[in-house]
Amino acid sequence: MAERLGLPVSKSEIDELNTELADSCFDRPCGTFVTLKTEEQLRGCIGSLTSTEPLAAGICRNAINAAFQDPRFKPLTAQELGKVEIEVSILTEPQPLRYNDGKELLEKLRPHIDGVIIRLDQASATFLPQVWEQLPQPQEFLTQLCLKAGLASDAWQNSKLEVSTYQVQYFEEHAGRP
Repeated sequence: MAERLGLPVSKSEIDELNTELADSCFDRPCGTFVTLKTEEQLRGCIGSLTSTEPLAAGICRNAINAAFQDPRFKPLTAQELGKVEIEVSILTEPQPLRYNDGKELLEKLRPHIDGVIIRLDQASATFLPQVWEQLPQPQEFLTQLCLKAGLASDAWQNSKLEVSTYQVQYFEEHAGRP
């Protein structure tokens, strides 16, 4: 695949990668997200909060979908490939977050640690923990998450949202750097 895209990859690199991918840790199912950026701007992000497929298969599927199926963007072109920064997030199992009101919800959130999922009826959305870098204030984080879900911006204050949190381990590859 790498050769078809014009990327220089040696046989020894391919063999090393295949050996590493044979590790049993890549067989366990878990949620994954793949985020693509160009020039520090979002270029695609697709993932799943949970999974029944092996980790390696989920990453592969989400990478392809982030590049070619994210409805917010045109499919990635060969010309863009060398400029793309790739981030892979491996998620812990989401856990319900119990709270009584908006104030307590703010107190229980852990900025830069927790990814957050909100649900109300059929509406739902998530932000990975990395989104705290752009939205470091918990109120704004929740406001934007509500808007992403198609809810009123203050739904986190006025509604009893179902909230879950998760953590991630993430890996980045920056364009033009090994």
